[in-house]
Amino acid sequence: MANKFVFLPPQSDLFDEWIPRLLDSAPGWEIATPTTEAEALKELPDADAAYGTMTPELIAAAPNLGWLQAPAAAPAAGYYFDELIAHKAAVTNFRGIYNDHISIQILAYILNFTKHYNVYRDQQNERKYEVLQDPYHDIFLPESTVLIVGVGGIGAETARLCKAVGMHVLGIDARREDKPEWVDDMFTPDQLDDQLAKADFVVLTIPHTPSTEGLFDSSKFAMMKNSAKFINIGRGMTTKLDDLNEALRSGVIGGAALDVYEIEPLPSDHPLWDAPNTILTPHTAAVGGANLLERRFEIVLDNFRKFAAGERLRNEVDKANWF
Repeated sequence: MANKFVFLPPQSDLFDEWIPRLLDSAPGWEIATPTTEAEALKELPDADAAYGTMTPELIAAAPNLGWLQAPAAAPAAGYYFDELIAHKAAVTNFRGIYNDHISIQILAYILNFTKHYNVYRDQQNERKYEVLQDPYHDIFLPESTVLIVGVGGIGAETARLCKAVGMHVLGIDARREDKPEWVDDMFTPDQLDDQLAKADFVVLTIPHTPSTEGLFDSSKFAMMKNSAKFINIGRGMTTKLDDLNEALRSGVIGGAALDVYEIEPLPSDHPLWDAPNTILTPHTAAVGGANLLERRFEIVLDNFRKFAAGERLRNEVDKANWF
């Protein structure tokens, strides 16, 4: 008997490409593509697996669902609601496909904070030939320390790049028991406060979970060096923007680079836009390269095969902790 897979609405042109490849490489599946929630409600009662975002109504209509593929590495806030957490379905995500893309953007931020290309570009626009004075050029990377909060795939690759330019690398992680080759010292989340004062750069790659929501607030910024640069490229809800804005303007920390925000898109009237020594990008770290689409497909195909064989799925999520 065939397993049934449902691509939940909204449908994507991408699925038109994926479906024949999935059926060719993992035979024994039936695939449905409802275009409305009403159609999805009719397809889900006998579905074994699905792709996309559930609602309480949809998950209630899917008593036999054993696997749900989330449409992102870290889905938006609210994806893991109570009914989904309680359901028997395993949830998988696209963790791991962005490691190289995002770590390169983190390194770009770090280089900007030491070489200040963004500031010199502003001067270029003004035709101003002027060397920035201290403290702009007071950080020499081979003599600096980076604290990476979240040493999963992205954090570990970031550690490799930072070590390649000579930095001392510290890591904080809630799950990882081993120490990656490129990390000098590893710590647990309860040791975070003790490590903050050591870092010239504090990099967040952590997901949004019940325990990380609002983690970086005024109390955490106060523990950092007043010259330290804060980088958040994980999830915006981990950082309180008003507290960050105040820390930047009062000189509690020395700068910040963000690709993710507590509110997205960042409102045009938010004071963070012109906070001192701040780099803001519009959630672009994972953008670039057609290979990401193929990486997504490979995870879905791998799990088609694993699910049919009764094997543990790739990238299974701890639903109660959202990652």
